[in-house]
Amino acid sequence: MNLPNKLTVLRLVLVPPILVVMLLPYSWVVNVIAALIFGAASFTDMLDGKIARKYGLVTDFGKFLDPLADKFMVIAAIFGIVCRYRTGNDLMFWTFMTMLMVTVFRELAVASIRLITAKNAGGVVAADMLGKIKTVVQIACIELALLEPIAHEIIGHFAPDFFFGGFYALTLLSAAAAIVFTLLSGINYIKNYWKYMDPEK
Repeated sequence: MNLPNKLTVLRLVLVPPILVVMLLPYSWVVNVIAALIFGAASFTDMLDGKIARKYGLVTDFGKFLDPLADKFMVIAAIFGIVCRYRTGNDLMFWTFMTMLMVTVFRELAVASIRLITAKNAGGVVAADMLGKIKTVVQIACIELALLEPIAHEIIGHFAPDFFFGGFYALTLLSAAAAIVFTLLSGINYIKNYWKYMDPEK
């Protein structure tokens, strides 16, 4: 249980507070608190990897738990957004519902592969660059989903006709990108699994 792994465990511990806050009724205060907690959890993801690589603290435990913590953190946040928009904004609801389903399906497939390789091959297939990009895009999307409504509220107070009510362009674009990268990274991970299991191919 080195420092990077402790940071990973901390990220897991922050998942319930993220979900609880995001399930509260909307207010700019609630959204700022949720964005700060989620941002802190996301920061530990960047920090633990850098420390592990810099000081040679990379372990199979970390390779397995780090992406698992990311999965719980991201899925909990997306679920919170889906619950928030279950009434009143169909576009946001169905966009994030699609993102949630794609993410859950991808992560279940990847988690299953990780378990198989850990049991049968004595190791773990580490996350690749495409998977890391996917996580960064998901994190950016969730932060935008929390902060863009506040921007609308502030700017709309001074310029009521500036926005098309409830159309969060940056959030929706980043959600579309997150869905694409989630699918691509899942396909790429499966390809890497076959290479890992049979290096001659």
